[in-house]
Amino acid sequence: MWVAAWWGLVGGIALLVGAGLALLWRVPSRLTGLIMAFGSGVLISALAFELAAEAFHRAGPVPMVGGLAAGALSFFVGDWIIDRRGGEHRKRSGGQQSGGQAGAIVLGSLLDGVPESVAIGVSLLDGSGVSAAVVAAVFLSNVPESMSAATGLRKAGHSKRWIVGLWAGVALLSAVSAGAGYQLLGGAPLEVVAVTQAFAAGAILTMLADTMMPEAFEDGGNVVGLVTCLGFTLAFLLSQLG
Repeated sequence: MWVAAWWGLVGGIALLVGAGLALLWRVPSRLTGLIMAFGSGVLISALAFELAAEAFHRAGPVPMVGGLAAGALSFFVGDWIIDRRGGEHRKRSGGQQSGGQAGAIVLGSLLDGVPESVAIGVSLLDGSGVSAAVVAAVFLSNVPESMSAATGLRKAGHSKRWIVGLWAGVALLSAVSAGAGYQLLGGAPLEVVAVTQAFAAGAILTMLADTMMPEAFEDGGNVVGLVTCLGFTLAFLLSQLG
């Protein structure tokens, strides 16, 4: 459990790294968008080959499809509720968060981060060590995510202490989620593990399409497709050669 929690924390620490970069330097929005596109490509590869494919091989198509659908619907409903409470712009870099509630922004950040951390914990269940592709994907996607959000939160009037505290809290919960995912699913039936993996994949994919990829295209311009493909390719090679 502690090993899973550690790797969850590693992925979560990326949120503090990204927030720190945004608070210390004026990072160009175009660069943030391109990094976000790269991270999206990495995550797409990880959820396809390390989560959905693993779920399929563990228990077949029905648990995999059911988990994907449940994860996608759960994120959609949770995100819809948070949007209505003022958290719809939580990852934007333009300061749109000024019209939202702080609590909704916090809950939205947790909704985005928890499935990724659970995926890290689940990747340890086969006993062969943590999936480097999943950890790398979470880390590389979290940096631009928090960079963009921290820039927007600062423009919206939130203090640096509040912003750092937000991402520190999410990082700690990431560690707890990874550890809990490993602990609760250790020894569970293959179908349960498969559904959990697919659930995480569905939630992450829906999150990418709903928040990260539109923001990446808006800030990064037309080349984001190429950068996303580059991230996907490198993550695929990492998963196959690792």
